[in-house]
Amino acid sequence: MRLVLVSDTHLRHPELPDGDLLIHAGDLTGMGTRTQLRKALAWLKSRPHPHKVAIAGNHDICLEAEPEIAELFGPEVRYLRDEGVEVGGLRLWGSPWTPWFHDWAFNRPRGDSMREVWSRVPAGLDVLITHGPPAGILDRTHDGLEVGCEDLRTAVVDRPPRLHVFGHIHEGYGQRRLGATTFVNASICDHVYRVAHAPVVIDLEPL
Repeated sequence: MRLVLVSDTHLRHPELPDGDLLIHAGDLTGMGTRTQLRKALAWLKSRPHPHKVAIAGNHDICLEAEPEIAELFGPEVRYLRDEGVEVGGLRLWGSPWTPWFHDWAFNRPRGDSMREVWSRVPAGLDVLITHGPPAGILDRTHDGLEVGCEDLRTAVVDRPPRLHVFGHIHEGYGQRRLGATTFVNASICDHVYRVAHAPVVIDLEPL
């Protein structure tokens, strides 16, 4: 399976390489309106990849405020909100939540509330999709702060997926291998919202 990974497109849509599964790790929109979501989904649905999976991010405000509009994803894009799906023999699980950040969408306080979210991450995953990074992994901002989630880091250490895809911290774009897990920050935009990074391609076969 060839996976094409993107995040934080914010309606700035890059050219995508071919692949079997397109994964979007959140922030499809800029300000999270229904109109922006429709535009983002029109682009996503028009891509030729046979399988598409997406989660929301902190900019996708309408998806938290009006959960029922997830029906806009339709059958073409599998939308995950604290749930899993199997695609081509690969087990995926996705969640949009990030530690509290300027009162945007899908924010929770650090500590017990975030631990409760990540307690749901199942063991034995091929691909974990979250909007934000784990602490200390591709989470450094342009001013040098590491802002990832400590409790997410604990979860992926305890129940390591083969691949962990995220975004949120645009400056953290890149890949890193730790133990059994490949971590990918797939943010397309840089910290001033210019399209500066290429989609990431990962080949991953079912075990």
